[in-house]
Amino acid sequence: MFRRGRQVLLAIALVLFAAAAVFTYGWYGPGPLQKEHSFLVPSGSSLRSVAHDLEREKTIGSAEGFLLRARIFGGNDPIKAGEFMLPAAASSSQILAILQGGDVIRRFVTIPEGMPSVMVQERLMAEPLLTGDVPVPEEGSLLPESYAFERGEARAAVLKRMQVAMDRTLAELWAKRGPDLAVKTPQEAIILASIVEKETGKPSERRMVAGLYSNRVKQGMLLQADPTIIYPITKGKPLGRRIRQSEIQAVNGYNTYTMTGLPKGPITNPGRQSIAAVLNPAKTSVLYMVADGTGGHVFSDTLEQHNANVEKWFALRRARGEM
Repeated sequence: MFRRGRQVLLAIALVLFAAAAVFTYGWYGPGPLQKEHSFLVPSGSSLRSVAHDLEREKTIGSAEGFLLRARIFGGNDPIKAGEFMLPAAASSSQILAILQGGDVIRRFVTIPEGMPSVMVQERLMAEPLLTGDVPVPEEGSLLPESYAFERGEARAAVLKRMQVAMDRTLAELWAKRGPDLAVKTPQEAIILASIVEKETGKPSERRMVAGLYSNRVKQGMLLQADPTIIYPITKGKPLGRRIRQSEIQAVNGYNTYTMTGLPKGPITNPGRQSIAAVLNPAKTSVLYMVADGTGGHVFSDTLEQHNANVEKWFALRRARGEM
C-alpha cells in the first residue's frame, strides 16, 4: 500500500514537472513567427491590448498564455510605444524583452536642399506609413534635412518638425550674420537664400553667388535669376522646357527680369549652407555669372567680361550639339 502511494506521488510529480516544463517552454521556446516581422505598439497601449495584437498577427500562440507567463517570468518593466522588429521564431520571452527595452525602428523622410514646398507636400503624402493630410506649406518655411518618423505618425507632426528646424536654424544663423548685408530681415535672408539655392549646385560657389546677388541688390540692379521666372509657372517644379520670351517679360511678384529687388517670397526651401552664405557672403565685386559647362559658373565684374564669357559658353554648347 505504501509502495503504491509512492508510485502515485511520483506520477503526480512527473505530471507536474512535465506541465511546468511545457509552461516554461511556452515562454522561452521558439514562437510561431515564420520570418522577421515589424510590430507597432501604439502610444498608451496596455500589455493586455498588445498581447491580443500579437496573437492577431500570429506572433504568439495565445494572448492569455502570454499574459500569464509574463506575470511570472517577465518582470515589472513597462512596454514602450513605437515600432519594433521581431526576429523569426522569436520566443515570448524575447518579444517582451524587445517591447520593454528594444530599439524602436526609425524611419526617415528626406527633403533635399532646394525642394519646393509643393513637392515636400507630395513626398509626405506619398509616404504610406504616415497618417493624415497636410496642405502645401508656406514656401521657405521648411529646413531641408532627413527627418525620423514612426509608423502611423501624423504627417502634420513631421511637417511641424521641419518648420521648427527652419525657425531654429534661421535664428541661429541670423545671430551670426556679417555686417553690411543686402538683406535686412530674416525673411529677406530666406528669399535670397532660395535664389542662391536654385542658381548653383556647387557648394563651393554658394558664398560667391550670394555675394554677386547681394551686390546687385545693393546697387539696385535687376537680379535676373532664371528660377524666379519659373516659380510662378510651376511653383518650383522643373519647367521641363526652355523659358519662353513672354515668360521672361512677365510682370509679377517673382520675376526678377522685370523688377528690381527681391521677389515677394522664397522660390524654394533653402538649405542651411545657402542661408549661411547669404548671411556671410563672399566679399567680391562680381556682378555677372554664366555657366562654365562643369556644373559651376564663370564670374565677372563687368558686362564686357560677362559677354565674352557668354560667347564661350555658347561655343561650348554648339560644340556639344545643344544649340
